[in-house]
Amino acid sequence: MKIERINQIQSMLKERNNISIERLCEAFNVSKNTIRRDINELEKRGTIRKVYGGIVLNEQVSDQLEPFSFRENRNFQEKEKIGEIAASLVKNGDVIYIDSGTTTKHMIQHLADRQHVTIVTASIYVIENAINYNNLNVIATGGILFNPSKAFVGPHVLNCLKNYNFTKVFLASTGVSIEHGATNASPFEYEIKRRAVQKSAKKFLLVDNSKFDKASLMTYSELKNFDCIITEKEPPKNYTDYFNKNDINLITE
Repeated sequence: MKIERINQIQSMLKERNNISIERLCEAFNVSKNTIRRDINELEKRGTIRKVYGGIVLNEQVSDQLEPFSFRENRNFQEKEKIGEIAASLVKNGDVIYIDSGTTTKHMIQHLADRQHVTIVTASIYVIENAINYNNLNVIATGGILFNPSKAFVGPHVLNCLKNYNFTKVFLASTGVSIEHGATNASPFEYEIKRRAVQKSAKKFLLVDNSKFDKASLMTYSELKNFDCIITEKEPPKNYTDYFNKNDINLITE
């Protein structure tokens, strides 16, 4: 399938940094036209740059997913505040999807006074925190445990996203930019986040200010697809201008 081939191309690039079109055609037994379409998709995401006869990794894109424990402690207070703001937008009776991430997990402790809220999540940390609150109904997606993000990945997660109707979707990102949109460092989580953005629900992006003007390996959504951006302080003017132009609600402390 196309998405699997594109993910494999990215994995190959991470190992060798550059690769020729001929080598890709041989590896996947497809035509040059097919590979060129894949390359165009990767270029749109900001993952690669075209060079004569092939492609190279985009030097401006970070593809390293740090261990969860490292990311968890960085900008902790800012993330906790963003989680509190996001939780304040959850109403009684909501059915919400909470993404894996070091910011989204901070929502749970601020939902203690909500009633009849159902949380669907792939995040181990969200599950562990939510089971302490009898008022929260938790549906775990199941799947394959992806240890770097302490979250489930794979077809089980995608099926959950397909089967449930959400009122609100709360997503995280390892990097945000106007050019590359909301990005993620893990190909395993990319498709999950992309599918979540496609749901017919109000979509919230939770990012602290250190994430702005940064891009990770894969773009899972343009910023204009979000209804609301939640961060701890006002981002640079080019972002506020973009948000205003695209009717995106910006919520800060």
